Amino acid sequence: MWKILTPKTFLLISIGSIATIILGSKMLVTQNNSNDNLATKKPIITPMLATASGSSSENSRTSFLLAADLIDRQQGKAALAQLQGLEQNYPLLAPYILLSKGKAYQLENQLSEAEKVWQKLASNYANSPASAEALYLLGKTNPAYWQQAIIKFPSHPRTHEIIRQKLSQNPNQPNLMAVLVKYTPDDSGVDKMRDRLVKEYSSQLTPETWEAIADSYWVKWDYGPAGKAYAKAPRTSGNLYRAGRGYHIANSKATAKQFYLQLLAEYPDAPDTGWGLRRLATIVNKKEGLAYLDLAIQKFPHHAPEALLEKATLLDGLGSPRSAAQARQTVLTDYKNSESAAQYRWNMASKKAKAGDLVSAWQWAQPIVINNPDSKIAPKAGFWIAKWATKLNRPEDATQAYQLVLARFPRSYYAWRSAVALGWDVGDFTTVRYKTPEVVKIERIFPPGGSETFQELYKLGLEEEAWAQFQTEISDKPQSTNLTVADEFTQGLFKLYQGKNLRGINQIWYLEDRDTPEDKQQWQQLRQTPEYWQALYPFPFENTILKWSKQRGLNPLLVTALIRQESRFEPEIESSAGALGLMQVIPPTAKTAAKNIGLSNYSLTKPEDNVNIGTYYLDFTHKKYNNNSMLAVASYNAGPNAVAKWVSRYGLKDVDEFVEKIPYRETKGYVESVFENYWNYMLVYNPEIGKQFKDLASDNVSVN
Repeated sequence: MWKILTPKTFLLISIGSIATIILGSKMLVTQNNSNDNLATKKPIITPMLATASGSSSENSRTSFLLAADLIDRQQGKAALAQLQGLEQNYPLLAPYILLSKGKAYQLENQLSEAEKVWQKLASNYANSPASAEALYLLGKTNPAYWQQAIIKFPSHPRTHEIIRQKLSQNPNQPNLMAVLVKYTPDDSGVDKMRDRLVKEYSSQLTPETWEAIADSYWVKWDYGPAGKAYAKAPRTSGNLYRAGRGYHIANSKATAKQFYLQLLAEYPDAPDTGWGLRRLATIVNKKEGLAYLDLAIQKFPHHAPEALLEKATLLDGLGSPRSAAQARQTVLTDYKNSESAAQYRWNMASKKAKAGDLVSAWQWAQPIVINNPDSKIAPKAGFWIAKWATKLNRPEDATQAYQLVLARFPRSYYAWRSAVALGWDVGDFTTVRYKTPEVVKIERIFPPGGSETFQELYKLGLEEEAWAQFQTEISDKPQSTNLTVADEFTQGLFKLYQGKNLRGINQIWYLEDRDTPEDKQQWQQLRQTPEYWQALYPFPFENTILKWSKQRGLNPLLVTALIRQESRFEPEIESSAGALGLMQVIPPTAKTAAKNIGLSNYSLTKPEDNVNIGTYYLDFTHKKYNNNSMLAVASYNAGPNAVAKWVSRYGLKDVDEFVEKIPYRETKGYVESVFENYWNYMLVYNPEIGKQFKDLASDNVSVN
């Protein structure tokens, strides 16, 4: 059963003695999800606002919202009546009140009055993002205002609209192209502008523009050009490291070494230098590499565990096994809580298990769960401890271990496998296809970051204005100022709102890499909220996914999980192998599928066609493997022939052991990621499993 829950709030406004229910586009919108992409949706307004007996602030909010609705309805005179005196009564949104007042005058064809109001806004509230809107409107009759907007508000969406109009008239304006490269690197056509700047205007570019160009390459994993651009950017520790790393990845090791050494010389104590030393150790001879690793261990304790293991590998290569063993032992004793210690312990546990010594494997793995609860390996270690306990005929220990994995590592692939082992009704590899879980989707997430003005605009449902306000706020911060966890999460939500799902999901995902104690604490608090997980596992294109999942007899959350892994919900993304769209379908596969389903005209970048064809192929891989979803998903990634060989070679006596033996590293990770996604979609959107999970959490220690 599929349900969409949307807030249903009525705004009662008293005009004279008449109570009127307002259902305007700016006031209240209840949705039936007719549009799939979040970026195209009207806002859903949730706050209960004013009545005649409400507070002054509530009445001010009501008047402002009513005025906005009247402006939408082209009723300028009535809007002006609502805005009368509101600037003084509602100072938090005074700039936006003036902006609306000017628009109301414009509707009444009182253009000189409109200009006066907007000029007042630009003068009295010169730093407010609302002034960028005023400058845009004023600039339609006086171009000088547009130039003022470009100088004053380079990050504002209206400014970008101005720049695009100017570039359409004269495309040979590198300074304007540089603004778009810096502030809108993901927007259509900006890649070409960036490449033009590099090719045609290289000698004219400032170091700051080179940094923006480098950042644009870097976030798109185009590391070679990024390294060259960072080499011309301001000489910060981060830019020197990325210059070296870019050349390193592009296999220009001599140049990479130069930048790493410059980083060491100019910024000997910077955090980036720890990385630089470890990278240096990989491109020099082994003895020189040992010296750089020793320096990293000495000066950068955060890097010491990884550097010690890298040192041990070099010592093995130099024929010093005793010294190598000592370095590894140091990791286990002095850095037992590190990821490196967990990785080393797991490697040893795996070797013992493979040799059939399950007791020793257990002994090597157990400290990981205790000492390294934040390690990515800890859920896996806990799960296999349970599996080994079962094989050792210790069922109570196995049950306890499965419950521990669920309680401590609830969002992991291994939590799902543990839930299956404990008998939860979440679908196993052989049954998940036909599950039709109830899905409850709450549409609106309230962002925790931004200014009070941004928060007020967002709460009122004025999302376009709110996001423009936020975008300007964060872009105006100095480059050296890190965003707070709340602001960075909010920026991720903004990207989701724009339909830039890959960027949004990744930005929220990388919050876990924040390394100061304060940031880590804030992130831990944030991830206790349902909003965090709903943002990390968003649900765009839900109607399309629901439709074709039902058509093919597939679990819609499994399809959603696969799409998240394949494309991060980017409809036009293309892989290096030429796979396209949401479900990353290869054109030859699409051609065959389209012929079989009678689809003559289609586009793989169109969500409807892509999910139609992609679910057809996923249905095909399921049928080929007797509806075993693990094999079907593996086949979707690696191809049916490869999976058939693995089944023949390894058998399916223990499916978890089969997954561990998948010889393609990418496919093994793909299978685990898809089903981890599926499990999280169940936790976020399925009330029954969500409740069962909360009940378990209340009986256990703590849930992450």
